[in-house]
Amino acid sequence: MRYVSRVSNAVLSVEKRFITVLAAVLVVLILLNIVTRALGAAIFWVDELAIYTMIWMALIGASAMLRMRIGIAVTLVTDLLPGGFQHVVARLVDVIVAFFAITLLVLSWQWYDPVALIQSNFDFDEFAQTSFKFIYSEPTNTIGIRKFWVWLAVPLMGIAMSIHAIANLLEGPPEEPAASKANARPLREL
Repeated sequence: MRYVSRVSNAVLSVEKRFITVLAAVLVVLILLNIVTRALGAAIFWVDELAIYTMIWMALIGASAMLRMRIGIAVTLVTDLLPGGFQHVVARLVDVIVAFFAITLLVLSWQWYDPVALIQSNFDFDEFAQTSFKFIYSEPTNTIGIRKFWVWLAVPLMGIAMSIHAIANLLEGPPEEPAASKANARPLREL
């Protein structure tokens, strides 16, 4: 259990750093877009790259939020339950999240189909003809890179979410929900 928690925390540390870098890149891209449009010389690939940057940030952020257990939750029903049942519901939620993360990972494996890619000797055209999957051959609109590089955020998030979900499941529910801790702080600390 400790090993999984350590791996999950290491992944979380990388995710936080990567999100910070992506946020800085996004700010630069948006400012570049504003300046070039104001000068009448818009750079169209900047829009597309900014969108992909936001997508990566959102997916990595969702994974990080899962590990930190700070996702948005509706607790109207669970707050009415006795403490023992609240823990049962929290464990059930952890199981459902782990199932979702592992399912995402399996579907990403099927989507990218690395076995068929290897069998086609990494020939993207042959892969598309034999599997009828065009994931490796479709380019982005303005940047011109293959879209599978952009979509790689999904399987990477699946791996990270699976690690985080399993760590959360093994650690059990937190003693006190994060929302209660935030509300319990005195006003002078805020």
